[in-house]
Amino acid sequence: MSVKLTTRQVNEVTVIDVSGRITLGEGSSLLRDELRSLIGSNRRMILLNMADVSYVDSSGIGQLVAALTTVNSLGGQLKLLNLTKRLKELLQMTKVISIFEVFDDEKKAVATFS
Repeated sequence: MSVKLTTRQVNEVTVIDVSGRITLGEGSSLLRDELRSLIGSNRRMILLNMADVSYVDSSGIGQLVAALTTVNSLGGQLKLLNLTKRLKELLQMTKVISIFEVFDDEKKAVATFS
């Protein structure tokens, strides 16, 4: 199964519910295109809900880092929500987790956007 993205608004924050696999090719490019589209339409407070992500490869991690960099450079914020145990371990192993704000509670996460 490839990645599936469902976008919804919670106040001024855009929440993207991500499910499936974020891998080289379709998965990471779909996510990249969605983020570019949001940024292009001036929606720069983005919360990625990763609860239903089954697998992420190095390309997917690269895509998350690139997305964060892009959103930050445009004055926006990108945060992660509901990391699976496996994804959290992967982000810790690759030392990438420290650059993201990570939450387990959507209400609390939304409240942290300025």
